Amino acid sequence: MGLGKTLQAITFITVTSKDAKRPTMIVVPKSLIYNWKNEFEKFSPEVCVKILDGSKKKREEIVSSLNPGDVILTSYGTMQKDKELYEEVEFENIILDEAQNIKNISTKTTGAVKELKGRNRFALTGTPVENNLMELWSIFDFLMPGYLKSHSEFEKKFMKTPNYKVLKSLTTPFILRRVKKDVLTELPEKIESSILVELLPEQKKIYLAYLKKAQKEVEESEGNSMVMFSVLTRLRQICSHPGMFLEEYKGESSKVDLLIELLREYKESGHRVLVFSQFTKIFDIIKEKIGKEHKYKYLDGSTSSKDRIKLVDEFNSGDGDVFLISLKAGGTGLNLTGADTVIHFDPWWNPAVEDQATDRAYRMGQKNVVNVSRFITAGTIEEKIDKLKAEKKALVQELFDGEAKDIMKLDKKEILELLKA
Repeated sequence: MGLGKTLQAITFITVTSKDAKRPTMIVVPKSLIYNWKNEFEKFSPEVCVKILDGSKKKREEIVSSLNPGDVILTSYGTMQKDKELYEEVEFENIILDEAQNIKNISTKTTGAVKELKGRNRFALTGTPVENNLMELWSIFDFLMPGYLKSHSEFEKKFMKTPNYKVLKSLTTPFILRRVKKDVLTELPEKIESSILVELLPEQKKIYLAYLKKAQKEVEESEGNSMVMFSVLTRLRQICSHPGMFLEEYKGESSKVDLLIELLREYKESGHRVLVFSQFTKIFDIIKEKIGKEHKYKYLDGSTSSKDRIKLVDEFNSGDGDVFLISLKAGGTGLNLTGADTVIHFDPWWNPAVEDQATDRAYRMGQKNVVNVSRFITAGTIEEKIDKLKAEKKALVQELFDGEAKDIMKLDKKEILELLKA
């Protein structure tokens, strides 16, 4: 994690796209599609990138109109559903991100991926083997079909009577493997990234309905700061999980789904995580979702000073793999160097406050690179304010300091601009 797989792939595509005779396909977990799109826009805006989403007809139109050098981004699930679209298509490159998604040789997704036709094939993963060596065979069966023989032959030769030396000699020439301890000198001590998440359909429906209502309320507010602050807060809650204030909402949340997915990966990789949010209600939802898989600690404003110290000491001693922390209650004054990963579930628009929270892990005594992720819902007020932050940094720092009076730093016209669909 954080060693440049995505950027290396984008660089390769950028350098070769001018001479490409075919388009490139990148297959990624659904939660990472917009992250890839964002990275292309940041580093290689000249590359034409198309996301395969929407209706089946729309996806068919995108595939049929591809030009040489174009890039299409699709999820594993969508690719499997669309496999007949690619029967007559040959790609310049097929790139699998988080390639451990094809570790199970018997799934329909794995089968569909291996039917794709491409001149070059790449598999990107930090965890090529999670449970057994057959997962490595499955990835190589995509990259170079037949190179490691059939799965039954592979099982007999390398799993029933392990011969790692021979297997390593066969696979090493085709693997670029970097680990943090080997490249620490070229890494920053803190790796920060924003992960764009798309609202789920039901979640988006609620968001758009409240957005329309919010526009009307702000129009009629006569600049009332309390009204505008309340409107923005409600929209941000919907981005996290509508169930925070809508008791009748029984659906899911894309952010919670992503968090569950990442926490599972982090645990398997030996990472320990701090999760910050300004909304304590979201933690009630998260705790229910992760309770069976993770041992977690929880701290909010009601936690006594004595218990705060106890929880911190226990976590730093290795007890638990996740620490859920209210941003206001635990954003300062804690030493949590037992964690090496920080997630800001809902972005705090004052960078100084957010950085202080991050520094619970990134501080003296920390021996590992700290990875910091911010969850931002694409196409919502969260993404707009994140962009606004770069333009009016000082303004936005004050906007969400927690007091409604700070909303006065943005006028009615600017708020309405944020609320445009």
